[in-house]
Amino acid sequence: MPDVNDRSGFFGVFGYSRRAVSLVWTTNPRLTLSIAALTAAAGVLPAAIAWVGARIVDAVVNAVASTHDPAAALRLVVVEGLLVAALAAAQRLLSLCQSLLRAQLGQRVNVMILEKALTLELAHFEDADFYDKLTRARREASSRPLSLVMRTFGLAQNAVSIASFAVLLAHFSPWAVAVLIVAGLPAFLAEAKFSGDAFRLFRWRSPETRMQMYLETVLAREDHAKEVKLFGLGARFLQRYRDIFRRLYHEDRSLTVRRDAWGLALGLIATVTLYGAYAWIAIEAVQGVITLGEMTMYLMLFRQGQAAVSASLAAIGGMYEDNLYLSTLYEYLETPVPPPRGSILRGPKPEDGVRFEDVSFQYPGAAEPALAHIDLHLPPGASLALVGENGSGKTTLIKLLTRLYRPTGGRILLDGLDLESWDTGVLRERVGVIFQDFARYQMQVGENIGAGDEPYFEDESRWRAAAERGQAHEFIGGLPGGYRTQLGKWFREGRELSGGQWQKIALSRAFMRVRADILVLDEPTAAMDAQAEADVFEHFRRLADGRITILISHRFSTVRMADQIAVLDRGRIVERGTHAGLVALGGRYAHLFALQAKGYQ
Repeated sequence: MPDVNDRSGFFGVFGYSRRAVSLVWTTNPRLTLSIAALTAAAGVLPAAIAWVGARIVDAVVNAVASTHDPAAALRLVVVEGLLVAALAAAQRLLSLCQSLLRAQLGQRVNVMILEKALTLELAHFEDADFYDKLTRARREASSRPLSLVMRTFGLAQNAVSIASFAVLLAHFSPWAVAVLIVAGLPAFLAEAKFSGDAFRLFRWRSPETRMQMYLETVLAREDHAKEVKLFGLGARFLQRYRDIFRRLYHEDRSLTVRRDAWGLALGLIATVTLYGAYAWIAIEAVQGVITLGEMTMYLMLFRQGQAAVSASLAAIGGMYEDNLYLSTLYEYLETPVPPPRGSILRGPKPEDGVRFEDVSFQYPGAAEPALAHIDLHLPPGASLALVGENGSGKTTLIKLLTRLYRPTGGRILLDGLDLESWDTGVLRERVGVIFQDFARYQMQVGENIGAGDEPYFEDESRWRAAAERGQAHEFIGGLPGGYRTQLGKWFREGRELSGGQWQKIALSRAFMRVRADILVLDEPTAAMDAQAEADVFEHFRRLADGRITILISHRFSTVRMADQIAVLDRGRIVERGTHAGLVALGGRYAHLFALQAKGYQ
């Protein structure tokens, strides 16, 4: 990524222009070529109109002086009218093509951002710096490629105009061409400087911008509304939102005032130059060096030429700014992702099940490991319950099993083969897992269930079979649209479910994946009472059919159903055994069991 603090990098930062042009071209070559042709036409026509205008003035003067037939002047007027109409048509068609291409390119860039998101690992989404990068890409970079290309075409159009103006002005004086070009440079240099300052400010304040977006979500989303109202947090959060805006506005105001003050001061140079050129041309006409028609043409050329030069220099400054913002897009798109390492579809020892061998894992930047030296063996048909306080590493262990994380030490085997060697898609088809914070999709009931097995996402018969196994079929039948009922409040006629109903939807989702031979329930029944949870887990165990099952729960009435119980503390397995054996041991499990049993007395 270019160093925007390095002023020598001004021209180097334009390296993103080629990539932007390539992106626009591959989005729609036909529209891109149309824009290029129309840009060239719009660049040449103003000079042609000015030249014909000069001929009209001279034809009128000659007709008045010699009382000749004004037909020649009238023919020239018709020609100029046709040229003006052609210029208007070119500009209108250019605007149309730009609008069409803008819509297609915006979609293309957003798809690129989302496609990249699909390749990233879970750790990326848990990294604050990465979220800043993603926020910058989504807020600005999606509109910048087209902006850059439009500026490039605009620069080309103005360059054609300037070249055609220069050819005509050179007949008056080569110095007029030099004055025309040099007069706009001071304002351009100031604009380029402030473009870099604006970009540095944009990068620096990404965390605060993201906090603003988060506060908008908290204040305006139904899943936060009840707590915000109940605890009276609305005014506090809104004030925090205002405070962030004031800080950002103060910085923007300071930059805008300095930018416009310098722009005004340096823009006066161009104005003085313009009227100096007017005086020069007028004197030449009074002295008879040029005709009245030529004077009119040169004045028009100088006025339009100066506008074209200013527009060209502004386009270059804008291109510099667009390149800076595009760097955020490509910085995000080029986020390194470990290449897929595995391609094997089956292991050599299916009878071996799952093994954790001295497995450790430490989150980036964490002082202590989340898991340390974990050893476990789960043969087919085994059931394991994980017990421990929040933060003891239970969910992290499941994320390692599903290869959402990679161990920082040791290895995990499935059917005698290291998880690193498995094809990711095949591996994840082997595991059906529902986390405590399962997704509640604002979609139809059936689609919420079908999400558990993407190839059968829209298979209604599979929805029903999974819902029956997940004990959701009965209440779904009472919904107004059955399995086609829209859930959530984001969309029209959406229905909200109770916590227990949502959890049965999530359980049904786990049963969608009929090919899975490892089933994991990570506290998805926390909203149910103890008896309902016990019934669900008993039902779940009966339907396991020889699969490996892993249960995470804080309720010992559920945990005791497992063949094997592992107690985790600070990322380590401190006890392991059956319920009866661990109670008899009198250790940590027995203490926790006694505390919970006392609560029910």
